[in-house]
This record gives sequence, C-alpha cells and structure tokens, in this order.
Amino acid sequence: MNRNHQITAILAIVVLPSLAAPALAQSDQTPSTTVSANESLHGGVVRKLEDLTAESLLHLGGIKLFLYDTAGELVPTKGLRGVVQLSVAGNAKRYRYDMFPGADGSLSATVDLSKITGRQVELQFQTIGLTGNGKADVSFREVSIVPADEDQQLAAAIARQKLCPVSGKLLGSMSPSVRVELKGQDLFVCCAGCVNEVKANPLKYSSGRPQITVTSATKADAALIKQQGNCPVMDEPLGSMGQPIKVQVGKQPIFLCCKGCIKKVQADPAKYVAIVANVKRNGSKSDPGTAQESISKAVTGAEVRPGVFRTTPADAKYVAAQKRCPVMDEPLDAMGGPYRVEADDKAIYICCPGCAKKIFAAPKTYLGILAKQGVEAPLLR
Repeated sequence: MNRNHQITAILAIVVLPSLAAPALAQSDQTPSTTVSANESLHGGVVRKLEDLTAESLLHLGGIKLFLYDTAGELVPTKGLRGVVQLSVAGNAKRYRYDMFPGADGSLSATVDLSKITGRQVELQFQTIGLTGNGKADVSFREVSIVPADEDQQLAAAIARQKLCPVSGKLLGSMSPSVRVELKGQDLFVCCAGCVNEVKANPLKYSSGRPQITVTSATKADAALIKQQGNCPVMDEPLGSMGQPIKVQVGKQPIFLCCKGCIKKVQADPAKYVAIVANVKRNGSKSDPGTAQESISKAVTGAEVRPGVFRTTPADAKYVAAQKRCPVMDEPLDAMGGPYRVEADDKAIYICCPGCAKKIFAAPKTYLGILAKQGVEAPLLR
C-alpha cells in the first residue's frame, strides 16, 4: 500500500466524566483494533491504525485528536494541522473547523458544544502534514453523542438512584437532592438532615439503596393503613386479605394486602413509594403523573395455553383502542382472536396464541410498538 494514501478508519469517542457518560452510537464500518480503556492517557478511546495509534476526545469546549507512533510516543504536531466537519443528527448543514497544534500535544478544534449536549453528531476528521514525516495522513468518520454538562450528569445520576438511602423518600420530593461523597463515589440524599446519618454509618448506605424490611402491621399502624387505603400493588383494600403486611423502605412504610405483593415492592421500591406518596398527597390511587387505566388480572377468559387467555367483556374497550396485533400487524380478530397476554405487568392483545411467544421473549419491544402507535397498554392489577 502506498504510504501517501489516506488510511480510513472508524473512531468512536468516549467521554469519561466523573459521572456516567451517555451511550454512543457507532458506525457500522469495519472497526479497527481498540486498546483497553485503562491505556487511554486523556480519557478518550484509543484505536490502532496502520502505523499510528489515535486517541480522540470530545468535550464541551471542543474536539481533540492525539496521535502516537509505534513506540507509544506522541507524534509531534509541529507543522501539522487538521480539519473536522461536524453535523448534528437531523440537520443536513455541516460545520467546518480547523484543528491546530495544542499545548497538550493534540490537534485541537475549539468549538462550543454546550448547546448540543446529548445530541448525536457526525464528525469527519482529516489530518494534513503527516505525509511529509514518512507517515500516511489519516481520515476518520465517526458518529457520537456530545457529552452532558455537569448539571445534566447530576440529574441523570439522581434519576438512576431514585430513592434516598436513608429516608426511602423519592429524591427531589422534599427539596433539591444533596450529593454526598462516600469512598470516592457520589450518592444522593433527600435533604441535609440525612447527610450526617450517611457519614456516621457509611457501610450501611454505601450501596445507595434504602434497606427494605418486612413485618406484620400492628395496631400502632392503624392510622397509616387508613390513610393509605389500598394496596399499591393489587389496588385492593388493605385488610381485605387478612392482616396487612408492612414493608419499610428506608423509613417509608408501605402496607400491602398480602405476602404475594412483597416481591413486587422489593423489585421496584421507587415505583411503590411514588404511588403511596401520591395517595397521601391527593388521595389518588393511580400512578403519579399518569392517568393510565388498569384492568384486574382476575378478569380473564379461558386459558388456551400457558399465559394466553381469551378476552372478556371487560377487555372490550382496550381491544377497541389497540385494534391491531403488534406482532403480526393484523386486526385482532383476524385469526380467531383477540387473546390477552401479560407483558411487564401490562395487558397486550394479540390475534392468535402463536404471537404470545414473541411477546414473552421481548415484552418491552412490543410495548414500544404500541406506544409508537399511540396505544398505552392497561396496567394489570
């Protein structure tokens, strides 16, 4: 191969901020070899080219490209320059920026990317001047996502944690969440009052999750049971199935109608803390911020095969709203249906029992198909 020819490679940028970075969308072109992330010198991604190694870094203030020779030494940038063209997904316009040698040994383009954080961009790199040094100039096409700014990173971290590990309350429900550094990791609490408790018992709270304990309700809980009213899992009156079960999420009590509901709360405590908090706030028994309808699991027709049921009159309005099978894209009555199956605690209607297998294998996929069609599957309670 003529060393004066250009080398074309695919380069994906990874940004490693103090909090989790957004996922990247990569090109489907032939990939080059990637060195492990801990060999990155500047927080970027390292990729082997033909006779060079390139490390790239995308940050809010611009774009950097570091080039290394076969010995791992930085290629001198004196006399080099580069060009990068940038386009934002959904916008055909391309922006061209010159890249110049930086004090850190990179080729750099100073660009204010703060207004497109979280947006997908396509970049086209090209170096100029390497051919005079006995190396081939390089050309990169890449697809990436502009890293979030600090406020966006904080918001994402709080959304992932969801609950205060001390109180068990929803983060942000009382006041702005408070960040606590614990053994080099950030966790968040609902208020300043919980900070000292975390620092006094770091081992207890290091996971960032509230402890969950299960007991039977007592007479002392009568007022709280009355205030909550219904089980947040089954939406049945507390006491209708015997003595309520008390699940303590941190310091937040949740009362359940029976032992069968415990696993649901343990699997997703934030969901049920939110439901109970909404009931206490305004007396609503529905999920906070939604008007999603629900249908009882008990209202089912004959089971034609495991997990597949014939519909009943109670399903009629949901069948009418959904209209078509999300698997076959056929009318629900085209093949002897409709039938009802469960997907992530929601009801999906299908045209024939054979479609159930695909629903069970990928419930979120088919719920997503319905959502794109404007159909909100009813909750099963």
